[in-house]
Formats: sequence, C-alpha cells, structure tokens
Amino acid sequence: MATEALGSMNNVSMEPSSMAEIHKTYFRQGYRLVGDHLHSAVKVCQWTKESLRHNRVCYKELWYPPVQSHRCMMMTPYLGCNYHCLYCWRLHSHDRPGLNWKEFPLTVEEFDEPAKIVEQAIEKRRLLLTGWKGNPKADRKKFEEALKPTMMTMSLTGEPTLYPQTSELIMEAEKRGMITFLVTNGTVPEALERLSPLPFQLYVSVSAPNRKTYLSVVKPLVKDGWEKLNRTLEILPSLNTRRVLRLTMIKGWNMMGQEEYAELVKKAQPNYIEVKAYEWVGQSQKRLPKNAMPYMRDIEEFAKKLSRHSGYTVKAKFEPSGAVLLA
Repeated sequence: MATEALGSMNNVSMEPSSMAEIHKTYFRQGYRLVGDHLHSAVKVCQWTKESLRHNRVCYKELWYPPVQSHRCMMMTPYLGCNYHCLYCWRLHSHDRPGLNWKEFPLTVEEFDEPAKIVEQAIEKRRLLLTGWKGNPKADRKKFEEALKPTMMTMSLTGEPTLYPQTSELIMEAEKRGMITFLVTNGTVPEALERLSPLPFQLYVSVSAPNRKTYLSVVKPLVKDGWEKLNRTLEILPSLNTRRVLRLTMIKGWNMMGQEEYAELVKKAQPNYIEVKAYEWVGQSQKRLPKNAMPYMRDIEEFAKKLSRHSGYTVKAKFEPSGAVLLA
C-alpha cells in the first residue's frame, strides 16, 4: 500500500490557500509541522504537561517501564491517514466547510529524510516547552530533563507506517538515546514485516470485533482494511518486541462481541491488551454524542468479559484515562 501511495502522490493537486488554512488549524491546536515537505508533526503531550505541573503521570509510565511521561516526544512522520475513525480527535478532510484535502495519499512531492524529521521534532518540541521554564508550578528538574526526550512515540495523528522509512526513523531515534513506541492501525502489514529494527513497543489498534462494525467505526479509505488488519494480527506473534493490542471502546458502537475480540486476541498473541474508553474530545465531538464515552465501570465490565473469553488476566486500571490492562 505504501508503494501504491508513493506512486500516485505526484498526481494530486491542492489549492495553496486551503493547505495554508489547514496548517494554521494544526498550529492553533498545538501541532508544529516538521521538515521541508510538512508531512510530519510534533506536539507536547497533555501528560507531559501534567507530569511537569502536578507530578501526575500517564498510565504508560506506570505500566510500561522505562517510560517517563515528561520525556516522551509525541510525533508523527505522516500526517495523513487511510482511516476516518469516528473517535479520532483530529480534524479530517471534509470535517469543516472549505477544509478539504487529500489525506491518503498525502500531497507531497517527496518525503523528508528520517534524520531531519527527528532533529526538527526534538527542536520544535523544545521550543514548545520553553515557556514552562518560568512556570512556578513546574518541577524544575523535570523541566530540564523534558528538553532531552528519552522516548519517541509515533502516534500523534495519521498512520505512521505509511511513511516509507519507518525503520530508519527508529534508528535515528535510537542514535539519540530514545526508545520508540509505534502505534499502527494495522493496514500496512508489509511495512511491519520489513521493520528492522523493530520499535521498543508496538501497538496495534483493534476498534471492532468484526468486519461490519469495523466499517462503521473506522470508515477506512481502503477497500481491504479489515483483511489487512487481520494479516497484521497474524504476523504479530513473529515480531520480537513488546506487543500491545489497543481496544478503543465506544458505547453503543463496538462494546459487544467479546468472543469475537477474543478470537482476534488469540490470533495476535500480544503481550498486553489495553481496553480504553473513547474520550469525547476534539473533532470527535462533532461525530459522536457525549454519551458514547463509556464510564470506567463499563470498561471494567468489558475487560472482565474479555478476560473470561481470552484467558488474559486483568492486571491494572487507570481511571483518569479510562483504561484497563490485561496480560
């Protein structure tokens, strides 16, 4: 799929005024575009801010050592996506009048080199954090550490495996002392098979128990997304790294079929499963009602049922993010 995307990018045109407005929108939302061709971005995670201000950390720091919330750089090498998930907080093409662009494939003439992406992401994140130096509530020691990230998380927005040099991106992060987390929707299994080195931790998003629900929740821009996701789940056991399935739960949409979810789990054999509540934030508020956001008790009940069917055991929960961990 990535090869097909590359082959057709040069045939896509975009009105400069429209693209400029999209870039302004990203800027207002706290993103900073990276590189010469502006297909990458970085943003300061809310949990980085919470760690600096209140010493409250993300569940990833609690569950997945050696994560440190204040030293995590959240970024993406590919702003476009081949999904239009209902629950996504980001802006999709056609979400707002006049803001229409080609998300898949992206309208770029060529891709930036991995070294440039990583270097600029670190620098632009540092600039975003500079204002915290004078914040009396910020932990001074943590602030100084935060300027030197030890972790790069490719999950900010878009589908990172559509960037054709993901392996090289991981290597560039490692050269700079960072471990990497990669979050994928699983639609480019061939990219995962080619990865060398693998990321420190690999997330695969599983947002539906069956094809019908999948089509209604993630609204793929590719015809064979469900089949490609299943292919990814099939190869997952062969990938020698820490593997996690993330199940984003939307009340009234995909919180059923625990037996079917369990079959997908058995196929993938992940080290961990995250059952996580959809959060009614960002642009998703225009697509879903507020009551689509599950309560923590809903997530715990779902996780217990999934545990019975899959054989995985509930190990932890984190109420601020509505998340339950199974292992």
